[in-house]
This record gives sequence, C-alpha cells and structure tokens, in this order.
Amino acid sequence: MKAITDGLRIDVADTRLRVTNIKPGLVETNFSNVRFHGDTERADNVYRGIKPLTGDDIADVAFYAARAPEHVQIAEVLVLATHQANGTVIHREK
Repeated sequence: MKAITDGLRIDVADTRLRVTNIKPGLVETNFSNVRFHGDTERADNVYRGIKPLTGDDIADVAFYAARAPEHVQIAEVLVLATHQANGTVIHREK
C-alpha cells in the first residue's frame, strides 16, 4: 500500500490532489469473525485485555486529513491503540 500511495502522490504532484495513507493498528470490526469463520470466542480474544480502535477513530483521522488546509498534505498516519507498540507488541491487561 505504501508503494502505491507514494507512487500516486508522485503522479499527482502537479495537481491539487492529496494522497494520504492511513495505517490503522487493531480496529475492532467484524473482520475477526470472518477471519475465524464465525468463531465468536476466538474473534473476541483478539481484543481481550485492550481497548482497540474503532471505525469512528479511523474516520476521525481521515476527516482530519481531508480537512487540512489545501497546502497541507498528510502523507502517512500510523494509528495504534494506546497499548499497541507495533503490529506484534501489544500490552494486554489481565
């Protein structure tokens, strides 16, 4: 995705278009249910012990990027839950 958005940003540099790559961490959605083929217990364990991001959290970031002044391009945003350090390190409350 980064290569695509970086390339697109180069392609439209001579226009007023802005390209933002929003990279969310753990977002609680129905995806875990799909991933685990309807196994709700396994899906719920993905978010056990943390407060994950919500779709609204990511929408707020997208809205902020879109509403930035015309001369401002927010190229990339990494959004993580507070206790998520990266894709593999997550502190879970017991």
